[in-house]
Amino acid sequence: MGLKCGIVGLPNVGKSTLFNALTSAKALAANYPFATKDPNLGVITVPDPRLDKLEELVNPQKVIPTTVDIVDIAGLIKGASKGEGLGNQFLGNIRETDAILHVVRCFEDDNVVHVDGNVDPVRDKMIIDTELILKDIETVEKRVDKFRRTAKSGDKDAKRIVEVGEALLAHLESEKPARSFETSEEGEAVVKDLLLLTSKPILYVCNVDIDSIDDGNEHTRAFRAAVAEENAEVILISASIEADIAELETKEERAEFIEEMGLTEPGVNKVIRASYELLDLITYFTAGEKEVRAWTIHRGTKAPGAAGVIHTDFEKGFIRAEVIHYEDFVAFGSEAGARDNGKLNVEGKEYVVQDGDVMHFRFNV
Repeated sequence: MGLKCGIVGLPNVGKSTLFNALTSAKALAANYPFATKDPNLGVITVPDPRLDKLEELVNPQKVIPTTVDIVDIAGLIKGASKGEGLGNQFLGNIRETDAILHVVRCFEDDNVVHVDGNVDPVRDKMIIDTELILKDIETVEKRVDKFRRTAKSGDKDAKRIVEVGEALLAHLESEKPARSFETSEEGEAVVKDLLLLTSKPILYVCNVDIDSIDDGNEHTRAFRAAVAEENAEVILISASIEADIAELETKEERAEFIEEMGLTEPGVNKVIRASYELLDLITYFTAGEKEVRAWTIHRGTKAPGAAGVIHTDFEKGFIRAEVIHYEDFVAFGSEAGARDNGKLNVEGKEYVVQDGDVMHFRFNV
């Protein structure tokens, strides 16, 4: 589906280290500002034990997981909205993403410099929030100015754009992101068309030391309090530990290291799953001897749309979908077992695909 999450944050908070762990890529991770000048692009697989179980039951020739694109974006500083540092490039890269993973530093280490001299994740967050909001104010002002004269002539569409835009400006100027702006359905269409930076869904990733992964520390507690009203998820991981895990060659080595660290799974798994949910995505499966595969769709997608993810012809010529819920497939061990026990349902065009459905499409082109 080409969906993309952007990792953002101030310089030296652990963005590139996290990116490397997520993608097992080798982006430059260095102890100086702007180590990342150009965005690093990677693809991450979404860990899903259901796919492993289907592989075990079906024994296919190959298994294909679902993925999300990830972008490591250059660090931002004060004044980015006016072009300071790599501001214009940074903000342009954010605009191209579907969701934001905002990394904040919540660990003390004299060997890792902080661009502002000391560790304060709440201040760091406010710096980025301010720059994104200032850029959005500039965007909205330009749109409102463009349509103001036409609105005065009585044009209904222009009038709506101006009215919504002025209300949105007041919201942004009160230092609130566009994602919390409440308006009508028509107003939402106006806001969506603006492609605002602060309208994107956000996940906060607190980069902590190993001792703070479970219970946090004074920095994470202060940060959670600061974002309490945003209704946004906060995840605690140690990017350096995740990088060490990613360097290990085999699953066995990784499992042993994770156990030694007292962890139940790599922290990046939590970040990946949360990113997937942040984009409001779900997974359905196709399962046969040649291939077991996970497919990504938006929550609420109907059967023809889900079929179209495989191939546009599937959607155009959609006849019906044969659906087995994942739990039933596992309970009866196979498609044949589920069918024999009345657990294979034939669904039409109005069926809303559920997370975990195992599907087979009938179509005619």
